[in-house]
Amino acid sequence: MAAEAPPAFDFDLVIFGASGFTGKYVIREALKFLSSPSCPLKSLALAGRNPSKISEYLAWAASPCTPPSIPIVPADVSDFPSLLGLCRRTRLILNCVGPFRLYGEPVVAACVETGTDYLDICGEPEFMERIEMEYYERAKKAGALVVSACGFDSVPAEMGFLFHSRHWEKPATLNRVEAYVVLESETSIVGNIGTYESAVLGVANASNLHELRKSRPRRARPKIPGPHFKGGLIERQKSLGLWALKLPSADAIVVRRTLAALTENPKGLQGVDETEEHKHKRQQFWPSIQPAHFGVKIGCKSPLGVVRVMVTGFFIGLLAMWAFGRRLLLSFPGLFSLGWFRKRGPTEEEVHSATFKMWFVGRGYSDARLAEGAAKPDTEIVTRVSGPEVGYLTTPIILIQCAVILLGQRRNLPNGGVYPPGIVFGATNLQERLQANGVCFDFVSKRSFLRV
Repeated sequence: MAAEAPPAFDFDLVIFGASGFTGKYVIREALKFLSSPSCPLKSLALAGRNPSKISEYLAWAASPCTPPSIPIVPADVSDFPSLLGLCRRTRLILNCVGPFRLYGEPVVAACVETGTDYLDICGEPEFMERIEMEYYERAKKAGALVVSACGFDSVPAEMGFLFHSRHWEKPATLNRVEAYVVLESETSIVGNIGTYESAVLGVANASNLHELRKSRPRRARPKIPGPHFKGGLIERQKSLGLWALKLPSADAIVVRRTLAALTENPKGLQGVDETEEHKHKRQQFWPSIQPAHFGVKIGCKSPLGVVRVMVTGFFIGLLAMWAFGRRLLLSFPGLFSLGWFRKRGPTEEEVHSATFKMWFVGRGYSDARLAEGAAKPDTEIVTRVSGPEVGYLTTPIILIQCAVILLGQRRNLPNGGVYPPGIVFGATNLQERLQANGVCFDFVSKRSFLRV
């Protein structure tokens, strides 16, 4: 009996939310790879609720060249049949429509119903955990691979942690890693307004996340050598020359989800029809990863920078719990963030003048036997991930590289399910592809401490 032919699709990839501010930068990044001889991205469509704006953004993204002939498909999260029709025509959906707690689930539901793969740039823990709880089994059965946080939230943290962990070679063992995010600019730093809106709504609905976690079975927890370390809210990180403030970020949650998945699958996730080469690489890669306690802090060169972040957090924490306060926060982001976020977004000059560095400072033991009891770590390793502006340059780079890998290496990835990006892409060549496109991974230093 002849093998069943694979389904025919009109498109390899659809960018949904292409009429949004982030979406236009994703279009520009995708055009760099469309129909490149070595790239599996051969056909592309753009989708959203405002076709005329999408056409405008396509022309902007292609400038100074004439925009290519790319289909524009009307679709809206409030019109589920339009989402189903869209998903049936493509292998992969890239979802750029946020806040995801408001607009994300219908897109996931349509992808799962049609067996379409899905990536997004979400950094909202409640959305990601709720989608995993409600759609994991259905996605696995349908063969739909659903992966959130494929942008600055949270691939630099995930891939940076994996890169860092592999520098702890036995008999050394890792205990904890603190990541310090430093945003820099030659002009001024203007944050992604979607991040601000998600933060406001996340604080307003914090109780929902708490109840969600109470209702779920506890995930497997990795065994981490040595004592659990809880750092302070504010830190003077002398070796990096930074003042740092602990962040309730999605990054730490996403990394923990990958470590939980790794604890349940010590050699990673088997591909649906993986090559022998990838199987060997996967089975070598994942046992080399050492789990650790992980936290994220925002780093600033002066204490005034920390104060600015604290003031923004204070206003959000104070006002987000009430409907009137949320309206104020969302109506006047520039006022309540001291100019850090604004509705109209950054200028091109502000985007291209901004960069980030994410420092990973790991503490552990030169020999695993030293971790017994309450002994203090005696070894420190520092690594770094760095790149261009986080919301409109780094995020599209990451999203498109994840998409290219999914399209070109689909047989090496899980058949379906809902996962964080680290456990899906960790054993692929994502780090190398990011490095080739401007997101750098560097070993910085290693030092030992005298044991007292």
